[in-house]
Amino acid sequence: MPGRTPVVAVVDDEQPVRRALQRLLRASGFDVRLFATGSDFMSHLEGIDCVILDLHLPGMSGFEVQEALTERGASVPVVVLTGNDTPANRARSLANGARAYLSKPVDDETLLHALRTLSSPTATRPRS
Repeated sequence: MPGRTPVVAVVDDEQPVRRALQRLLRASGFDVRLFATGSDFMSHLEGIDCVILDLHLPGMSGFEVQEALTERGASVPVVVLTGNDTPANRARSLANGARAYLSKPVDDETLLHALRTLSSPTATRPRS
C-alpha cells in the first residue's frame, strides 16, 4: 500500500459501526469504502487494500466472504471484527486466512495497529 492512501473496506451490517469505523479510519489517513453486505463487497473488490469484516451479515456471511476471496484468488488481507467472539469463530476465521481477529467493541489503537501492520512491506499476521 505504500505510495498512495490505503483503501480499507468496512463490511458490517450495522450502520453505526460502519460510520464509527469510517470516522476513525479517515482521521487516521485511510480511504474508506462501506458495505452493508458481503455480496455487495464482493462486487466491488477492485482497489481494496484491506477489509474489516464482520462475521454475521445478512445473506453472505463473513465466513462465506473469506471463502469467496480464496476461491477468486484475491489477496485482500482480512481483519475480522466480530461481536460474537467464540473459540470456534476465531479458529475458523484464522483458518480461512484472516490476518487479525478482533472483538467488538474494539480498541481504536488495536485496530489501527493491525491495519498499519498489514500495510507495511513485511506484513505478518498480527496477534490480537
